[in-house]
Amino acid sequence: MSKGRLRHVAHGCIETKANSPRGERLLCIYDSFLEILKNHKPAEAAMENLYFGRNVSSAMAVAEARGVLLLALYREGIPVLELTPNAIKQGVTGVSNASKNQIQEMLRILLGLKENPKPEHAADALGAALCAAHMSEPLMLAIGRQ
Repeated sequence: MSKGRLRHVAHGCIETKANSPRGERLLCIYDSFLEILKNHKPAEAAMENLYFGRNVSSAMAVAEARGVLLLALYREGIPVLELTPNAIKQGVTGVSNASKNQIQEMLRILLGLKENPKPEHAADALGAALCAAHMSEPLMLAIGRQ
């Protein structure tokens, strides 16, 4: 928030090499995330709860990456607000079963972006940030799935 208005600071994804060992990928996520925390100094964070309705095969890897992010946040003393995917959809669009495209378009409008935020996971994180910003301020960081 800046002067009572939402302000987009940055969004993106931490990417790792798919053929790297899992431990190496988690370390890369952890180190990259610590650098983001150092650069942006968030007072609090928001994170989407895990939900695997269709893609159960990626559950372990996503849960591990999420654990690394939570560890970094708690180690830095940054409180985390966890939100369900439906709560984020409802908060951003007013509809709990909104599509990814609807969420991206509403975020573009609400945050004054020139284009819809991409990739989808970064848009999910921005949605979490937007919802949390209306619940408590100041919020500077949100985390979506990789």
